[in-house]
Amino acid sequence: MGDSAAEREGAPAPRVSAYAWYALFVLVLVYIVNFIDRQILSILVADIQADLGVTEAEIGFLYGTAFAVFYALFGIPLGRLADSWYRGRLMAIGLALWSSMTVASGFASTLGQLTAARIGVGIGEASASPAAFSMIADSFPKERRATALSIYSAGLYIGGALSLPIGGAVASQWNRAYPAAELAPLGLAGWQAAFLAVGLPGLLLALWVLSLREPQRGAMDGHPQPVVRPNAWRDFGRELFAIIPPFTLFNLASLSGKALRTNVFALAAIILAAYGLVLLTGNWPQWVAYGLGVYAVFSWVQSLRFRDPATHALIWGHWVVVLLVAAFGSIAFVAYASSFWFPRYAEATFYAGPLAPGLFFSGMTAKTEVGLILGTSNAVTAALGVIVGGYLSDLWRQRDVNGRIYVNMLAAVLPLPIITFMLTTDSASAFYVASPIAHLFSSLWVGAAVATLQDLVLPRMRATAGATYILGTTMVGLALGPYYAGQVAAAAGSLATGIFALFAMAPLTLLALWIASRHLGVLEASKEERAAAAEATS
Repeated sequence: MGDSAAEREGAPAPRVSAYAWYALFVLVLVYIVNFIDRQILSILVADIQADLGVTEAEIGFLYGTAFAVFYALFGIPLGRLADSWYRGRLMAIGLALWSSMTVASGFASTLGQLTAARIGVGIGEASASPAAFSMIADSFPKERRATALSIYSAGLYIGGALSLPIGGAVASQWNRAYPAAELAPLGLAGWQAAFLAVGLPGLLLALWVLSLREPQRGAMDGHPQPVVRPNAWRDFGRELFAIIPPFTLFNLASLSGKALRTNVFALAAIILAAYGLVLLTGNWPQWVAYGLGVYAVFSWVQSLRFRDPATHALIWGHWVVVLLVAAFGSIAFVAYASSFWFPRYAEATFYAGPLAPGLFFSGMTAKTEVGLILGTSNAVTAALGVIVGGYLSDLWRQRDVNGRIYVNMLAAVLPLPIITFMLTTDSASAFYVASPIAHLFSSLWVGAAVATLQDLVLPRMRATAGATYILGTTMVGLALGPYYAGQVAAAAGSLATGIFALFAMAPLTLLALWIASRHLGVLEASKEERAAAAEATS
C-alpha cells in the first residue's frame, strides 16, 4: 500500500520533463545563496571576535542557536503554508527577507545587533527548503526522488564552501585597502563588507524565483490535488499562534483543557531544565533560546494533533519517525559543527594570524588562503558526495527498503577517521588534502534522509515533512553542535578537543538508525490506512 497508481498498475514511472530539470537548477541556486549567507560567518570568526570581543561559545551561539531556533520554528508554519499556497512565491518572499537581513548583518556593530540580524536570516531562510522539497517531490517520480533531492541538497555544500573564499577574499581585500575602519566607506570593517557582498545578489535572485511554474501536487504519485487550498493564509496565522509563545497557551485553551494543562506542566519542566543548564554553563542566551524553541515545538505538536490528525499521525504520532528525525539531526550535529570550526582551526594551527602571509599562494593572507583552499575543494567533493549518496540510496532502496538508512549510517561513520587525522597532523598540506575527503563522506546522507521522510507521508504533507526534517537538523544539529564544540573548546583551551568531543554522538546515531530500520517498510506501506484511521477517530 502507499505506492503510486502507476506502480500498482505496473505502468512505467512518469517521465521527468525538461522544465523540471530547469526548475531544479533554479532551486539549487537558491540553496547555494541560502548557505553562502548562512555559512559565511565561519570564515569571519576571528575578525568578529577581535572587533566585538566575543568568545568561542558566544560565536557558537551566534552561528548555531540564534539562527537555528528561529529557522526551525518558522520553518513549521512556513512549511504548512507551502503545503497549501504557491511555493515559488513563498520562496521568493523568504529569499528577499533573508538577503535583506544578511545586508543588515553588515551594519551590525554589537553582538546584540548581529544576533538580531541572524535571527532575521533564520526566519527568511525557513521558507526555502520545505517549499523546495515539496516542489521537487511533485516533479520527480519516487524512483528518482532521492537523486533529485540530492542534487538540490548539493547547493547546501556548494554554498557553504563558496562562502569561505568569497568571505575571506572580500574581508581581506577590504582590510588591506582600509586598515582603519573609520576611514572606510560607511565606516565598515572587512567582515561587515563581506556580509553586504553576499546579501545584495539574493534580492535579484528572488525575482527569478517568482517566474517558476508550480508543479501539480501529488500527480507523480497518482494523487493529483489543487496547488492552492482554501484559507491558506488564515491557516498560516493559526500555525503561528500554535507555535509562538505566549499565543500557544491561548491556542491550546481553545482546543482542549487537558492539552493546556499538559502544556503548562511541560513549560515548567523546560524552564527548570534551562535554568539548570544556565547554572551549569553560565550561558543564558543559549539555553533561554533553546528552551523557547523546545517549548514552541512541543506546543505546535500538541496543536497539530487536534487540527490535522492525519499529518500528526504520520509524522509526530509514531515514535519511529520521531527517532528518525532525531537521528538525522545527530548526523548534522557533527557535520555542521566540524565544517564551521575547521576554518578557524586552520587559521589558528597553521598560520600566525588571519592577516599573516599564506603558505601556498604568494600575496594572499591566511584568511584568504584558508577560504580559497577549503572552500573550493570542499565544495566540489561535498556536492559530489551528496549526489552520489542520493543516487546510491535510490539504487540500494530498490533492493532493500532500508537502503537509504544504510547510506545515512555510512555518512555517520566514514568521516570520523579522516577528521581524526586532520586534527592530529602537523602538516597544513595533509590537512587540506584530507578535508575534501571528510566532506565527501559527511555529505552522503542528506538526499537519502529527506527522501526517507517524504516517502512516509502523503503528498499534501510533504512540505510539513520537509519542515520536520529541518527541525531535526537545526534543533539537534545546528543549535547544539557548534555551541557544544565551542563550549568544550573554551573549557579545555583547545579547539581540537572541542571538535573531537563531537564524536560521542556517532554511537547514538547508529543505534537510532538501526532501530528505525526495523520498522521502516511497515510504516511506508501503511501510511494511507494510518492517515485514514486518524481522520476517522478525530
